[in-house]
Amino acid sequence: MAYKISDECISCGACAGECPAGAISEGDGKYEIDADACLDCGACAGVCPVGAPQEG
Repeated sequence: MAYKISDECISCGACAGECPAGAISEGDGKYEIDADACLDCGACAGVCPVGAPQEG
């Protein structure tokens, strides 16, 4: 199941740079993950300072 970014996101961009699939982009007020492109690898969750990416 793809990861999703919660409202805890502080829009720092750390997750986007870490995503091997390029599935993360800046959205309106927080980053968003394209569920169809997400590899469910957890790389984004490992670098997020606030734990916003969560298994969805």
